[in-house]
Amino acid sequence: MRLPRFLLPPKRPGWRQLGIAVLLGAGVAAGQAPLYWWFAALPALSALIYLAVRSVSPGWIGFAAGFGYALAAMFWIVEPFFVEAERYGWMAPFALVLMAAGMGVFWALSVGLGARLGAGPATRALGVALGLVAGDALRSYVFTGFPWVLLGHIWIDTPVAQAAAYIGPLGLSLITAVLAALPVAGQRPQVARIGIAAALLGALWWGGVQRLAAPDPVRAEPLTLRLVQPNAPQHLKWLPEYRMEFFLRHLALTATPSEQGQPRPDLIIWPETAVPFLLERPGDGLEMIAEAASGVPVAIGVQRAEGRRYFNSLAVIAPDAQVTQVYDKAHLVPFGEYIPFGDIFARFGIAAFAAQEGNGYSAGPSAQVLDLGGLGLAQPLICYEAVFPQDIRRAPTRPDWLLQVTNDAWFGELSGPWQHFAQARLRAIEFGLPLARAANTGVSGMIDAKGRVLAELGLGREGVLDVPLPAALAPTPYARFGDVPVIVLILTLSIIIYRLRQRYRVDPGAQRV
Repeated sequence: MRLPRFLLPPKRPGWRQLGIAVLLGAGVAAGQAPLYWWFAALPALSALIYLAVRSVSPGWIGFAAGFGYALAAMFWIVEPFFVEAERYGWMAPFALVLMAAGMGVFWALSVGLGARLGAGPATRALGVALGLVAGDALRSYVFTGFPWVLLGHIWIDTPVAQAAAYIGPLGLSLITAVLAALPVAGQRPQVARIGIAAALLGALWWGGVQRLAAPDPVRAEPLTLRLVQPNAPQHLKWLPEYRMEFFLRHLALTATPSEQGQPRPDLIIWPETAVPFLLERPGDGLEMIAEAASGVPVAIGVQRAEGRRYFNSLAVIAPDAQVTQVYDKAHLVPFGEYIPFGDIFARFGIAAFAAQEGNGYSAGPSAQVLDLGGLGLAQPLICYEAVFPQDIRRAPTRPDWLLQVTNDAWFGELSGPWQHFAQARLRAIEFGLPLARAANTGVSGMIDAKGRVLAELGLGREGVLDVPLPAALAPTPYARFGDVPVIVLILTLSIIIYRLRQRYRVDPGAQRV
């Protein structure tokens, strides 16, 4: 009797193969911030595709590689558990393993299903490449999305990243996967295919260099922003004996005189959750901020309440201490800022997870653009929101610049904050918009509309940056069309490869049992 192969249980490769896959996944992760070793990540991805194509069970290879990739790229996820280590430290290993296993599942589906698209080594290699990109796309949108450490992020610190203005982050992932698949798309790696991949990479690199060298627009009216970085350690930030000290530190940095010959700031920006009071109950806090700013408006990260609901917000404080603009964070972190379906549980008497009971934040209505008068239109992004280009595209109108406030003190000082900063750079390239970033403990900085870092205040430093606000570029193709063209291209190429398998299939896809 013949059974279709997809009905047969997958065979597990040997432990040696799985171990190699884990190491190759970690090698691919070397391309992520802060290392940016794309020259190590690309060969590791090629070797992984080669291994998967020739494995009895590519899905298992994908799982092992995804597991190793997540362990190496996202080990920083344990850092929040050590903020209160005596209470939560024991959970860190479980969180790391479960997170890595979750990434492994995505890669298992991507590699396993991708390998089934093709019939021979060439089409199977391209199928795996397309599967990995489809996995990045799926991860970017399902379950509210988690587009962190995508394959294409290995190019953020290179001229190749300029292609994101046209094809976005998934387009960069597609480029990465195809470049890695070309050398192994055959019975054996060949110099000719390696040469083709190198030529394609060279063309992309040259194109990025040309875009970076093109003249930049100049602002008609120069504007200066002050980015405040108080360096408040997370384990101390909310302790009663430190809360006022850190607030006074914000005030002192705000009142710092500009350097001789430098213009006075037009706007001062504090990081996420910068103040120790609710916006509705500030006491003398707003007057103290206005006094320290000496006539300059201040944008602050603040928490606010509305009945039994709480919001992670950004508020603009005018020179007269009045609140003129408020934005509530719309894209919250699942299990970090709220528990999914928590309000539904509350209807059945389980209120411990409900944001409406104060056990988490409630989401704001949508992406928003703030009219800051002479400072133009600014789109606020609070922390995690800078990870989602699709959210920026949902803004009701195109802003003149992006304003991110964040607190990355939760994620240590090794890789998490640098990866978050890299995402901010990519958003600037994708939309052709400058981005000002104020972080509690770093990395604060000014990023121009081509993703270049014009000024930066690194991790664990206290201080201010007084920086000019660059001009925006014209709307990019990616800003107009988003991820849709690349997703359609992935689907189209997958169908073509599958049709080729059907037409030239050597393996009948069945086994005798």
